[in-house]
Amino acid sequence: VQLVESGGGLVQPGGSLRLSCAASGFTFRLYVMSWYRQAPGKEREWVAQITSDDGKPNYADSVKGRFTISRDNAKMTLYLQMNSLRPDDTAVYYCRATRSTGYWGQGTQVTVSS
Repeated sequence: VQLVESGGGLVQPGGSLRLSCAASGFTFRLYVMSWYRQAPGKEREWVAQITSDDGKPNYADSVKGRFTISRDNAKMTLYLQMNSLRPDDTAVYYCRATRSTGYWGQGTQVTVSS
């Protein structure tokens, strides 16, 4: 099982990034997929989730209206489109696959700074 995040980097406030999470080794379409993030000195927090069957998204209040989660089951890839980025979005972003068990990726760093 592998979850490999990519797309992180340094961006100015107000900018955008698109994160990807490439999955392998399990039946991706059957899993609820989520994004989490962890800022320095803080606990890991949930950001967004998308269901396995109807692809229904759900968001933390802090990112609602700015971030969009999506998935491509054929490509076994999860995405997070992040717009209107703010300095407090700076964190390591992780993807997670959940069904009867759960898997984590290794994370990708997002830094929002001028």
